[in-house]
Amino acid sequence: MGRLNVTETAAPNVKVTGAMPPVLRTLLPIVATVFLAYFVIGLAMPVLPLYVHQGLGLSPFIVGVVAGSQFAAALLTRLWAGHYVDTRGARRGVVVGLLVAGSSGLIYLLSLRFTDTPRVSVTILTLGRALLGGAESFIITGALSWALALLGPENTGKVMSWVGTALYAAFAVGAPAGAALYASYGFEAIALATLLVPLGTLLLVNAMQPVVLPQSDAPHERSTFLSVAGAVWMPGLGLAISGVGFAAVTTFVGLLFAQHGWGPVWLAFTIFSIAFVLGRVVFGHLPDRIGGARVALVCVLIEAVALALIWLASGFSLALAGIALTGLGYSLVYPGFGVEAVRRAPPHRRALAMGAYTAFLDLSLGVSNPALGLVADRAGTDAVFIVSSLIALGSAAIAVRLLSRAASLGEPDHDLSLN
Repeated sequence: MGRLNVTETAAPNVKVTGAMPPVLRTLLPIVATVFLAYFVIGLAMPVLPLYVHQGLGLSPFIVGVVAGSQFAAALLTRLWAGHYVDTRGARRGVVVGLLVAGSSGLIYLLSLRFTDTPRVSVTILTLGRALLGGAESFIITGALSWALALLGPENTGKVMSWVGTALYAAFAVGAPAGAALYASYGFEAIALATLLVPLGTLLLVNAMQPVVLPQSDAPHERSTFLSVAGAVWMPGLGLAISGVGFAAVTTFVGLLFAQHGWGPVWLAFTIFSIAFVLGRVVFGHLPDRIGGARVALVCVLIEAVALALIWLASGFSLALAGIALTGLGYSLVYPGFGVEAVRRAPPHRRALAMGAYTAFLDLSLGVSNPALGLVADRAGTDAVFIVSSLIALGSAAIAVRLLSRAASLGEPDHDLSLN
């Protein structure tokens, strides 16, 4: 084995006391950072589809392209983010991400100068969304790597659950805040918040303690992105397929509500996020305890049923029930398949493995948003949800394959022995 390089200079073994659960107490600064960083994404969630479709007068396909550009850019920057965090440190990765996120707000402001020519305006806006996607790569890769260094790989499921909880809590709070800002001050307020919130978050990151990140100096132990991706491709594929349902809700539920005259639109995003957070808080320990693939299987089946319920909904209340159930089902898909991904990754390349694993979701959302936009153009917004329901079932097949593989190799799928 190669020796351990110290790229950041504080010990990762943190002992904590007090009434707050130890894992959460340790993660609290990282959770707060992720919350603030993703708050700006939450602000735009209920606003962006309506702004592009109604404000600029462009088609649902263009809505999907604008939304998908964020995830396409995140996909293209995962390799860079993973290598940067592995070699330069988690805190530096988060700082880079926050600076780029703030710059996306400037691009939003620039797009507003061209609203008289909608296609120019939306092109600039798409560039801003792409910058935000690149920022997200660095922020989430750095945050996950930071957290795993603090708590160890045996807590992978808990780390992913709490970081994801912060992310979706930001969506839950950001959606009504964004709707209120947009209604009162227009898209300019969203752009200003996108500029200022990430820059303010840098103050919190600067006060946080850096960590030790494991790396190997031995040439034969260095892992390339392709080799790491090869190790995590199967759980990554399960994540990618399930991500179609997430794309359907976050990009097209606003258009669905507007089409049927249901409202307020922001409530759909808040209900989805609250259900997601509750699923993480109540059941977030299960991937580590009973196995990631087993949890993912149950969750994607719930997600598929819930998306079909949205398609069948004849009224506001039933649609909200389907959205809540989708959030609950989707809540443990990422940590469920994530436990399976991390256990297959080399210890000194966990940040790169997290980047490779999350890249599958980026690919899914980058493709799904414009593809579902075409479905909406040709078959109506309602059809987006039954199509995504049927696709999500493919993720269940991946979970079954992982369980069968573990059984054939005699592996206990709930035993994350990575130390």
